[in-house]
Amino acid sequence: MPIKIPTSLPAFDVLTREGVMVMGEEAAARQDIRPLRIGLLNLMPKKIQTETQFARLIGATPLQIELSLIRMTEHQTKNTAAEHMEAFYRPFAEVAASGEKFDGFIITGAPIEHLPFTEVTYWDELVRVMDWTQTHVQSTFGVCWGGMAMIYHFHGVQKHMLDHKAFGCFRHRNLVPASPYLRGFSDDCVIPVSRWTEMRQPEIDAVPGLVTLLGSDEVGPCLIEDAAHRALYIFNHFEYDSDTLKQEYDRDVANGTPINVPINYYPGNDPAQAPQNRWRSHAHLLYGNWINQIYQTTPYDIDRIGAA
Repeated sequence: MPIKIPTSLPAFDVLTREGVMVMGEEAAARQDIRPLRIGLLNLMPKKIQTETQFARLIGATPLQIELSLIRMTEHQTKNTAAEHMEAFYRPFAEVAASGEKFDGFIITGAPIEHLPFTEVTYWDELVRVMDWTQTHVQSTFGVCWGGMAMIYHFHGVQKHMLDHKAFGCFRHRNLVPASPYLRGFSDDCVIPVSRWTEMRQPEIDAVPGLVTLLGSDEVGPCLIEDAAHRALYIFNHFEYDSDTLKQEYDRDVANGTPINVPINYYPGNDPAQAPQNRWRSHAHLLYGNWINQIYQTTPYDIDRIGAA
């Protein structure tokens, strides 16, 4: 089954050209099934790029997915056209007031990792979002800064500033091969990393119930399962396009910002060469496994999500 998104959303044409199965409202309505409702709280500045990346991954499963795009209520984006936000996004306050529930919910990263969590302008509302997931969402996926925010909010685990940016493609070990989220995974895999902060494994290990599924000797813990909060936290970027790290590198070079060539990304570490994507298959595996776990555990009556 395909992912259901508006035909006017830019991701519709992009994913159609790539061969990802997508459908509009009319076609979806003809199928006599309940689609899985997935919400995407998009905190990234390049909204269209980010929504396309996640739609690509969750739309590659055999289930019908209904994707809802959500934004912070008061925060105004400066990098995406107001017309796009008005047409496709709903403020969280509206979603919360409606009482609607979701089978899955993704909280993206945000380029604000240098700030303490409590100094982020929308932190208070994000706390409400994270608490709301416990009664209105079957499974929540926090990505990069979003995952760090969740593990901090629910468990008090702190992020730590690095003395240099972790930037490139790093090998990660499969630490729990029997995990349903890692079905089909190799013993290790490559994942794009782009962050100035880290989470530390001993601090995660000190919290009962947190299980590290993927980790790297170079850049630390990556994928954490928090069963008590029905959540996954990933601190790196399986969703990145082949050229996302290149875009970040080229931007910093053009701005005169000190930046190292992303590690293990360009052939021969030569930025003149086209980068190679070595994470795409594992990205689809992870998000496909997440969707499958939601399908296996979510109530058919969506109103029962969050019920004691």
